[in-house]
Amino acid sequence: MEEVQGHPASAARPRVTRTDLRTRDLVNQAVASIPTLGLQRAAEFLAAMNVPAEIAVRTLVYPHRRRRG
Repeated sequence: MEEVQGHPASAARPRVTRTDLRTRDLVNQAVASIPTLGLQRAAEFLAAMNVPAEIAVRTLVYPHRRRRG
């Protein structure tokens, strides 16, 4: 990943306020369930709730790429 002055490229992007609160809540539920249910079940939950696959993968597999807020 490209770095800008010692910071990841994602740090150079401006903060965007989340407007899709439903997806945020679903992702938070899925992430919280990983320790007890596992990654597969969390992914199945997000798919069943029609969360776009790119968001599900980013949030479950690459937690450092999750938006905050």
